[in-house]
Amino acid sequence: MSLFAFPPGFRVLVVGGAGDIGAAITRALLGEGCEVLATGVDAAAVAACRLPPHERLRLLPLDVTDDAAIADFVGRLGRLGRLDALVNCAGILARHKEYELPVFQKVLDVNLTGTFRMCSACKPLLQASRGAIVNIASMNATAALPLIPAYCASKGGVVMLTKSLAMAWATDGIRVNALAPGYVETAINAEGRRDAAFHARIASRIPMGRWAQPDDIAPGAVFLCSPAARYVNGTVLAVDGGFLAG
Repeated sequence: MSLFAFPPGFRVLVVGGAGDIGAAITRALLGEGCEVLATGVDAAAVAACRLPPHERLRLLPLDVTDDAAIADFVGRLGRLGRLDALVNCAGILARHKEYELPVFQKVLDVNLTGTFRMCSACKPLLQASRGAIVNIASMNATAALPLIPAYCASKGGVVMLTKSLAMAWATDGIRVNALAPGYVETAINAEGRRDAAFHARIASRIPMGRWAQPDDIAPGAVFLCSPAARYVNGTVLAVDGGFLAG
């Protein structure tokens, strides 16, 4: 059996799996034989998801700021059987608006508190399977940008939340790690990428010479979910083309 092979019936919940990076992670996990439940914030997000139908995929709505909805969702998930891994990929940003307090609080509620809600709600299932959590942080947890203070703060919080939970839950058999993407061409940054000079300037700053595509990010998440990462805990894996190296 390959070091990187998943056991039969390995089930992963990809929160935010209807989005660009989440969908790429979902496709990669399906390609490795996993069963995947992927979520979008609401029915419209699920309907707009470009993931094709698959016998091992279920797409469901879930708002990570709604405690009652999370409790109901995880309760139904528990009745389905085991959960082997949780990938927290739901995230928002609001360029130019995050200095407004309600917007700042909303971004933190989704990106940081939403991640904590899902980790906490899924902990009993993951403890039963001795499973893994992969939180999606960001290069901006380390390299700040001036127009998105809430996003940067939330992703810095995700990094420290990951490390804290990794320490707290290791004795429960749960590994907790984070993935920190660099500049990725997704819908969330489409507005900024309309500036061709900005896009080119960023690409020139990346040692690999280009922005990432969502499919470049997915393998890191698959690895952190996999049995091959059985002794990886509390780490933040940068997938940034070398941006933070210099």
